[in-house]
Amino acid sequence: MDYTKRAQEVFAEDIFATKTTGIVIDQADVNYARCSLAISEKHLNANKSVMGGAIFTLADFAFAVASNSEGTSTVTLSSDIMYLGVAKGSTLIAETSCLKSGRKTCVMEIAITDELGTKVALVTTTGFRLG
Repeated sequence: MDYTKRAQEVFAEDIFATKTTGIVIDQADVNYARCSLAISEKHLNANKSVMGGAIFTLADFAFAVASNSEGTSTVTLSSDIMYLGVAKGSTLIAETSCLKSGRKTCVMEIAITDELGTKVALVTTTGFRLG
């Protein structure tokens, strides 16, 4: 099964993440996602740095793609973000790693970097599997 193509089709309906924000699904697999966001003026705050909300949206979307990879309906129970630094490049990259994948819950860590390797944020999200 081509998880990346399937995720791109399913999440094309997530208008806020894909159309409004501009997030792209680069790769998807079981409990895994790599998503990216080309930084533009609309993502910047008054300090000309990427707005924390844009960074969190990228992480939340990557979590959704990874945790719903097998067709399960998973929602966020809790999420914790630690901002580590300012992006120096032009693209943000979110990459998930699954810490736990259970019948009812999952825990994923989402590392946000830029294309230069700058560590921007680290997010831990716990999800609840509905079905």
